[in-house]
Amino acid sequence: MRTPVFELHIRPMIRSTDRVHMDFFTDLWDYDSVVANADDILSRVDTGGGMPPEGTGGPWPEEWVALFRRWNESGHKRLQLGTATFAFSNAGSTHAVTATGTFPAAGFNGWLQLENETDSAKTYTLYYEAPDAPVPGVPAAFTLKEKYRATDTRSVFVRDSTGVQQLH
Repeated sequence: MRTPVFELHIRPMIRSTDRVHMDFFTDLWDYDSVVANADDILSRVDTGGGMPPEGTGGPWPEEWVALFRRWNESGHKRLQLGTATFAFSNAGSTHAVTATGTFPAAGFNGWLQLENETDSAKTYTLYYEAPDAPVPGVPAAFTLKEKYRATDTRSVFVRDSTGVQQLH
């Protein structure tokens, strides 16, 4: 069974109403805050805890509680910001954002994720996911590409471990 990851599995479960309800205690959308308070959060959302109350979204389904428990017990895995060389290109009817680099160790996966869109810009983030256990071998080179319609003329930004840069 896959180890849960904060950005992929835990953060999406935390509803806005959950965050507002708990803002006196911790920021449920902040990884470090959730890790620091994970045991207390788990005791509040577990079926015996009755949290969140019915008036603020109702208790989490048991599957969510079990997933949070697994994440807490497995060491609070999270994604890493990657590092790459980025390029922007236009190929006929599509634009492409390309990231080229080498993973930090064997067994890593990575992808470009569209994190934010406005009327004037879109921002991609380069994420790495470490394997659940060390993998023997050498780090793999990668080329990751995201394509979108050439009629989309918004500015393009990418975020990685070195910061944010504009490509187009």
